[in-house]
Amino acid sequence: MNWMGGYSRLPRPGGFRPQNLGQNAISVVGNFCFTFFVFGVVIFTIIAATYQPEDPLFRPYTKITSFFTSTSKATFRSDESVPKTAEDFTPLNQTAFATFINVTDVSAPTTTSEADCSGSSGAIDCTDPDVFPFMMRVAIERFTNIHFYKFGKPVQGPNGSSCDMAWRFRPKDGKRAAFYKDYRRFVISRLSDCSYSVDGIGEYHSGLNARKKKKFEKQGSEAEFGPQSEDLTPPEEKLPVVGDIVNDTIPTVESESKFSTGKYLIYSGGGDRCKNMKHFLWSFLCSLGEARYLNRTLVMDLSMCLSSMYTSSHQDEEGKDFRFYFDFEHLKDSASVMEQGQFWTEWGKWQKLDSLSLHLEEGFRVTPMQLVDVTDTLIMRKFGSVEPDNYWYRVCEGETESVVQRPWQLVRKSRRLLEIVSAISTKLNWDFDSVHVVRGEKASNTELWPNLARDTMPEAIISALRYKVDEGRNLYIASDEPDTSFFDPLKEKYIIHFLDDYNGLWGEGSEWYNEMKALNNGSPIEFDGYMRVAVDTEVFLRGKKQVETFNDLTKDCRDGINTCTASS
Repeated sequence: MNWMGGYSRLPRPGGFRPQNLGQNAISVVGNFCFTFFVFGVVIFTIIAATYQPEDPLFRPYTKITSFFTSTSKATFRSDESVPKTAEDFTPLNQTAFATFINVTDVSAPTTTSEADCSGSSGAIDCTDPDVFPFMMRVAIERFTNIHFYKFGKPVQGPNGSSCDMAWRFRPKDGKRAAFYKDYRRFVISRLSDCSYSVDGIGEYHSGLNARKKKKFEKQGSEAEFGPQSEDLTPPEEKLPVVGDIVNDTIPTVESESKFSTGKYLIYSGGGDRCKNMKHFLWSFLCSLGEARYLNRTLVMDLSMCLSSMYTSSHQDEEGKDFRFYFDFEHLKDSASVMEQGQFWTEWGKWQKLDSLSLHLEEGFRVTPMQLVDVTDTLIMRKFGSVEPDNYWYRVCEGETESVVQRPWQLVRKSRRLLEIVSAISTKLNWDFDSVHVVRGEKASNTELWPNLARDTMPEAIISALRYKVDEGRNLYIASDEPDTSFFDPLKEKYIIHFLDDYNGLWGEGSEWYNEMKALNNGSPIEFDGYMRVAVDTEVFLRGKKQVETFNDLTKDCRDGINTCTASS
């Protein structure tokens, strides 16, 4: 007891001592932060467990099955009708470092005295050193909406007054990661002062004599192309060049001994046939991913069944070819693949001699990781008849998803189809805007799309475009509306264009028609619904300004009422 103050001073608890206030404050703050952290973890866990994003890569099995087996016939749906391929995943800035050729980069013509040229004949010598830079300068000055990357040296045209020249380019406002090739015929005359003059330039791909020969296609040397920038693109990330000669022939077996010592993977049967293209690619890339993981050659069937959603008969159609829709040349040059018919021919020949072995797996339940140590010549996955358990993409689900990656970079759209896209864009001088107008079945279904029919009427479209597209512009309309006269009121404001305006590009006698006929053993090929939607989509995506139905014309949701997301 302390009697000094006349009363007893009891000892204070340690937490209330002034010297402990700082320590207590730190303890309180620490406890609060830890509580907040735990609370945040709980909330995040709940969201992660219940959230289902729109990306099909992250959808649960039941959602993926529904996504791929959809029977909707609505055209121009990027999530269903036209699957994304390698070009769509290639960053546009991949070619940002490539230097294009300006007029100032081209050497000026040499000075020639009148005496030197007075005896020259009227015929134009396309190998004249002055002709090449002259033609380059004219091309750069004439075609102002593209960047030039490479020029091929001029070659003689069909007569003494014409020269053909090829070049590689990209549109100035291009949004797609690709190069394009054009070759034109120049009609040239020589003036009295010995200078050259261009009397005319032919249409797209008119300079047939300048079309790539085999050496021109594969090597592209400095001597052939003249002034050009160094190609810094890594070999494994080469961009497609639309306009080159396509070599998608089926490769032959290099040597019989090499076949017998190889290792192969094949998928057989299953329910993926005749499904939409997104489903096909999702399954095919799973098989290709497993083959790459196992370091085996994928044995693939080039014969496809086209879903009824793309056919004019509204029936599934067999007998289609993988090469009609995708770039087989790029695939065979980038991956180890073998055509199924050729494989079984070689297999039958060598199985009797070398006793080639087969490892059979039923369905998808044995994972690729469990097959790593299999030494048999051929691993065959055989799928049954019960859907959806017989879908190929089931192999890449579950624990396999984080191990086997789908090699999207190996599959590109058919360069023959993209050639039509390039031709349409070139005819529009790569200077057009585009609008996508979805109507069809969606517009008639007012329960799911209550405003779509009204919002896609010509008057409504004009109103929506008023502040987006300048009057008098070339406007490409991509639409599933079969009667193009429906859009006639837009002619008062714009110069409108449709896919069918260019049907000569795939009609009888066209370059596409003849090449596809040759690819199909002499039988003509229909420009089917998938090809139409693919080309329509790609032309739309090359417009300088792009106006979408569900982002710009209407507030309705892409997939129906109450399904809107940030991307729709």
